[in-house]
Amino acid sequence: MHLLILGVTRFVGRYIVEAAQAAGHEVTLFNRGRSNPRLFSDVETLIGDRDGDLAALEGRQWDAVVDTSGYVPRVVRDSAELLADAAPHYTFISTISVYDDSLSPDAGEDAALQTLEDETVEEIAGGTYGALKVLCENVVQELYPDGALVIRPGLIVGPHDPTDRFTYWPVRVAEGGQVLAPGVASKPVQFIDVRDLGEWIVRMVEARATGIYNATGPAGGLPLGEVLAACRKVTHSTAQFEWVEEEFLLEHDVQPFTEMPLWIPGQQGLALGTINIQRALIAGLKLRKVEETVEDTLEWAQTLPDDHEWRAGMDRKREAELLQAWYARQSE
Repeated sequence: MHLLILGVTRFVGRYIVEAAQAAGHEVTLFNRGRSNPRLFSDVETLIGDRDGDLAALEGRQWDAVVDTSGYVPRVVRDSAELLADAAPHYTFISTISVYDDSLSPDAGEDAALQTLEDETVEEIAGGTYGALKVLCENVVQELYPDGALVIRPGLIVGPHDPTDRFTYWPVRVAEGGQVLAPGVASKPVQFIDVRDLGEWIVRMVEARATGIYNATGPAGGLPLGEVLAACRKVTHSTAQFEWVEEEFLLEHDVQPFTEMPLWIPGQQGLALGTINIQRALIAGLKLRKVEETVEDTLEWAQTLPDDHEWRAGMDRKREAELLQAWYARQSE
């Protein structure tokens, strides 16, 4: 197959390309040529901009398109309209953030979705990101009525993750000491290794699969305590976990998911930690053990420069201060 991949190759795109090459497919990239331009020097790269400069795509043919960088429906429409006669299959990488705040545990792909009162809004922010992705999905399904594949990943983790939203935990646990852990150890979380996601997407494209699929895991969620225990096991750490109540963390303005990765408080966290993935499992999604993801993520993180600016995770000084305050409250 000859695949066209729209978007940068820093993370998800990188592993889709690698999986496609490993399967023997020919790949063409379309992006602005700014992120990792030398990473795939053996791959044809068309330079352009999805917002107004699609000329490099004109007059070409592909077997399938994988869109890793669609966030605004107007921009997605421009590329999908141009490519509708150039490729019969279009895969759109969406997100589980499309679901409405009323989401319940074990929700499937038919759960209620986010909406925008003003659908002309193009600012991508916390309150618009999911709803804009919904509109992007609609555009792709409209223009590819018989050839649209929509993938809704959860938190994507693994080597080369630019967000640090999982990497924080293997690195922090490896350091040892008293580690602040959010809520209770039994609360379920879900995520997907980027390599599992990339390989599965390529297999789905090969099969010309269509429809909507949640892509995260494992089924039913994995207790956060088990994730941290896996970090401790892999790193041979002596870290001790202090589980701090969610109410205390919220009182002290700890930011869920960013300052405290993998933590989303309350019922929303329970729902997002138990997304139903049965449809994807039936379609062949395979998930590696968390220990492998931890080990490989930590190995990659150890290659980061000493002045790496972390985009997620808690500052060690703040962690120590919060633990001190927590212990003081417990002794009252």
